[in-house]
Amino acid sequence: MIFGYFPLNTSECQNYQALTSAYRKVTYSSYHSLQCDNGLSPGWFRFQVAAGTRMPTSCPPTHRCNTQAPGWLNGGHPTVADGKVTRRVCFSWTSGCCQWATNIQVRNCGSFYVYYFSSLPTGCDLRYCGTD
Repeated sequence: MIFGYFPLNTSECQNYQALTSAYRKVTYSSYHSLQCDNGLSPGWFRFQVAAGTRMPTSCPPTHRCNTQAPGWLNGGHPTVADGKVTRRVCFSWTSGCCQWATNIQVRNCGSFYVYYFSSLPTGCDLRYCGTD
């Protein structure tokens, strides 16, 4: 940790929306009532509770986290010292692990991560997924 730097005091580490649904977890594989994140307003988000604690960093199979094309973080999570970084989120589909992609912001808040989601690269069904 950088001396004098307290990540929990950054705005995004204190002001975020919680994503808590078990249906958002990458291990959830039901096809009932598929979800899409095109309705998320731009902002900072944190995976918590049944949704997991962070985004997966490897390609999940299609039809996970209650959507057709699950999103995963390509590039890994930052350290606290990295500060706020840009990472690519890929959405896996039948033609590959990164059929669609978008850039997001990620910050390590010490004991958790937050993600700035703005817009999806296409229509639905694409969703940001969580894992433990």
